[in-house]
Formats: sequence, structure tokens, C-alpha cells
Amino acid sequence: MQTLPLTLQSSVVVRATPEEVYALVSDVTRTGEWSPVCTQCWWDEGQGPEVGAFFTGRNVTPDRTWETRSEVVVADPGREFAWSVGPGVVRWGYLVKPTDGGTELTETWEFGEAGREFFDKRFGAEAPREIAAREQAAREGIPTTLAAITRILEG
Repeated sequence: MQTLPLTLQSSVVVRATPEEVYALVSDVTRTGEWSPVCTQCWWDEGQGPEVGAFFTGRNVTPDRTWETRSEVVVADPGREFAWSVGPGVVRWGYLVKPTDGGTELTETWEFGEAGREFFDKRFGAEAPREIAAREQAAREGIPTTLAAITRILEG
């Protein structure tokens, strides 16, 4: 069994200001431009990038298409934007930090106890395999996402 929480992160330096980076990554409606899995996101009516706001994401892989509902858990302009998928199943986020030559952007992923409980109920004996597949997808997807965000910001 995996030790929880499972955490991953990776960073890049982007030639853009922290404000520019934050404005992009907190605009979930643009996620389809950089994510290898999430093709589209939309805010609940009247909501936006603030703590407590909800949005839905549509994910597509060769095997399936599904939607997730997420809640913004951190919205600190120019510093951090993060959301929880489902009720604490997975936490994704971006840390933004000024650095020489631009901004260090770190993408984070955390799969915790609530995620394990959700997967145990949903997948039973297959839960460990399913969790490992999600971890591998995040491990491969984070660098892809950061490279795409860099291309967008640096034009």
C-alpha cells in the first residue's frame, strides 16, 4: 500500500512577472490550453478565482472521459492558487515566486487519506492500482503542463 500523502511537484522559471503567471494559472477556463488530460474547465455561475469558488473540469484520456468538481482552497494573487478535487480527494496547486529572470512556477499534486478512502469505495481491491495510475499520470503530466504554461507566457 502507498504511504500517504502522495506528493509530487516540479518547478520552472518563466520570463514573466508573478502577477502575469498567477493571472494565467488562476484562470481555470484556460486549463485546456496546457493540461494533457483536462481539456476544459468552467466556473459555477457567477464564480471566479477566489477561495470557496467551485468549477468543473472535463478530463479526457484514451480510455475514458469524465468530469470533476473542484473547490478553490487557496487564492493568494501573485503567490499561490490551489484547488481540491472532490471533497479532499486530490489537491492541485501552483506556487508563484519571484526570482532572477522572472518567476519560479511550481506545480503541486497531493493525494491524501480522503482520496484513498474515495478510491477504496469506488474501486475496491483495484484501488491501489488505480491510485498508482493517477500518481503516474501526475508525474508525467506536471512537466508537460509546466512546459505548455511556459510557452504561453513567453509567447
